Amino acid sequence: MTPPTAPVTYWLEHAWLGDRVEPGVALDTADGRITAVRTGVAAPPPGAEALRGLTLPGLSNAHSHAFHRALRGSVQVGSGTFWTWREVMYGVADRLTPESYHALARAAYAEMALAGITCVGEFHYLHHAPGGTRYADPNAMGEALIAAADEAGIRITLLDTAYLSAGFGDPPNRHQLRFSDGTADAWAERADALKDAGHARIGAAVHSVRAVPAGELGTVAEWARQRRAPLHVHLSEQTAENDACRAAHGRTPTELLAEHGVLGPRTTAVHATHLTDGDIALLGGSTTGVCMCPTTERDLADGIGPAAALQRQGSPLSLGSDSHAVIDLLEEARAMELDERLRTRTRGHWTAAALLRAATADGHAALGWDDAGTLAPGALADLTTIRLDSVRTAGPPPRLGAETAVFAATAADVRHTIVAGRQIVRDGAHIRVPDVAGALADAIAAVRG
Repeated sequence: MTPPTAPVTYWLEHAWLGDRVEPGVALDTADGRITAVRTGVAAPPPGAEALRGLTLPGLSNAHSHAFHRALRGSVQVGSGTFWTWREVMYGVADRLTPESYHALARAAYAEMALAGITCVGEFHYLHHAPGGTRYADPNAMGEALIAAADEAGIRITLLDTAYLSAGFGDPPNRHQLRFSDGTADAWAERADALKDAGHARIGAAVHSVRAVPAGELGTVAEWARQRRAPLHVHLSEQTAENDACRAAHGRTPTELLAEHGVLGPRTTAVHATHLTDGDIALLGGSTTGVCMCPTTERDLADGIGPAAALQRQGSPLSLGSDSHAVIDLLEEARAMELDERLRTRTRGHWTAAALLRAATADGHAALGWDDAGTLAPGALADLTTIRLDSVRTAGPPPRLGAETAVFAATAADVRHTIVAGRQIVRDGAHIRVPDVAGALADAIAAVRG
């Protein structure tokens, strides 16, 4: 992704500036960054590109498993649990190659661009060939994801994931062999070969406390610490994980992570659904971020995590589409508030502005892009424009645009997506991948057979 060198001015009919919706804003960009923000500009300046609707900073999808996009529909048949869902997921993972993974991820990331997502955190553990055989390039699968994001026009943080065990000392099962490097040191050696690019940054992940033995957690944490890279971890998504961790170590997964130096301001815990009060205090006190994935958590019947309590304790919140039951960050933001209302039977836990910050600035920070997620000079010129004249959004005054976006709009209302000052989606159509639906259908058919 090469940022354009020529300056571009965008005129925003309405812009969300973090604390208010402002009409008539001119945004000057050059070399992929915002150079000036001028308010009170009633009409498009000569030569400016007009973005009609409400323009936000680009949305950040802080937790993705790209290959799960192939599961949509099939895993909604019948009943079951997270654990029965996992068996279907393994079947898709078993059939992926670097080529088919690239095609699927490119289409999924194009779908994200259509939904206004300009940056994705890809929690990547599908490293090797089936059975654990190494590709000639040991990072072929990760490089396929980095290339896919580039071709779809969005940024990526590849969260290369250590996944070494089937659970608390058990060896990987036959499906998990392709996830495992054997040891954390071998994982670190392979991950060392991955390099940042203009559109890509490299981070790390601990799949979970059941998939990385306690004695190996510190190696992954230290790898991330030395590189000042983001570190993510699936945490307490299931009560069965908590029970097994207590049986093996006499402590909760959060306590185990704290003991081995995994928590901290560059760490993000994903899900954090089943926590004790002590866990919440540990996460908040260490300013460990938490990524909530409400559409996946409800699709898998995981439960409702204590997001409000975590934020009160000091944990920044971000949002992810995870298994891609849907790809819609506005729905994730809305669901976090509405799920909390159901849990507590009270309304108004977050303002629309706070939910948008989780979907923008705080999401980007969780992925190591501290220079994105705001409409301010010096920030990356990544923008999302939402229609205010669709059947879902028409009616409320533009000054309530943030509330309209969060509580009424969907991904279908995204009109424009701009990354590094360059339009990727224009008037609801992807410029680089003109037939995203067809690309998805072809890629999924190839994987599912």
